[in-house]
Amino acid sequence: MLKNSCLSIIAAALLATGCGSKQAASTADEEPILAGPTFCEDSALWYCAEQCKFGPRTMNSAAHDSCCEWIQKQFSKYGCMVKTQRADLKGWDGTTLRSTNIIASTNPEAQRRMIICAHWDCRPWADNDPDPKNHHTPVMAANDGASGIGVMIELARVIQADSVTLPFGIDFVCFDAEDYGSPQWSDNQDESSWALGAQYFAKNLPAKYDQGILLDMVGGQGAHFYQEGFSKHYANTVLDDVWQAASDAGYGSYFPRQAGGTITDDHKPLNEAGIPTIDIIPYYPDCEQSGFGPTWHTINDDMQHLDKATLKAVGQTVVQYLYTR
Repeated sequence: MLKNSCLSIIAAALLATGCGSKQAASTADEEPILAGPTFCEDSALWYCAEQCKFGPRTMNSAAHDSCCEWIQKQFSKYGCMVKTQRADLKGWDGTTLRSTNIIASTNPEAQRRMIICAHWDCRPWADNDPDPKNHHTPVMAANDGASGIGVMIELARVIQADSVTLPFGIDFVCFDAEDYGSPQWSDNQDESSWALGAQYFAKNLPAKYDQGILLDMVGGQGAHFYQEGFSKHYANTVLDDVWQAASDAGYGSYFPRQAGGTITDDHKPLNEAGIPTIDIIPYYPDCEQSGFGPTWHTINDDMQHLDKATLKAVGQTVVQYLYTR
């Protein structure tokens, strides 16, 4: 298969857009030393848009159920063996959440395995919106949800299309019930109310994993991915290698070798379960609205605020890492 162009899987949707080597060079900031296939940012963006077409994928909603089926079909289409972990989990307010973790496996017979993961549910409340009238409005979650899933589906596609078979298996894990944590307007603040699907997964591991990469909010405009605290503490070797892969692929400016915050996220229960896992998550040190960027948990987390150049930087970095580890 060609490594310098996208397959025409979504030609009608992408129209004249392309993702060949010429565009990859224009969005990179250094002369790359590329390994592996070309990650198609237009394709990843399309997968984000398709998720958003369902509307906010909040827990227990029809949109959530429909998107769950759609995600499974995409991974199956690209050769993954797809399984689900279904569980009834208790939210911070006592609500029973019908949760589904989606596990899509490449090379399922391989004993050596790693996790690439993201959450796919949406925040039910835009509790960080600058307008208090929106604090009970569901978030579309184009970035904080759809972007990580979009990148993972595109990774599955390019890995299947490539002529090289990786000598290990990947479990693409789509975590549910990540963003039902205590809203800012509630007096019942509970850190354990976040990342519920990942907590369940960590207690019910379907396989043995040697490492993991979490993708969270990987499509935002102006995003830079600093080195997150739990990642550095639990998985410093993986962190260093991924940041080196970013530099080698030509995207070092997106991945500063500087410390960001320490974030309670889906990687925390994985690390506590003994799986060294890093969090690729943005940090905006000069943003007054939030260190996670201006659209975090607001009604502006929509397709208009995604940047395919960011998707490209993250996706190609992960490809580089996978094909050089």
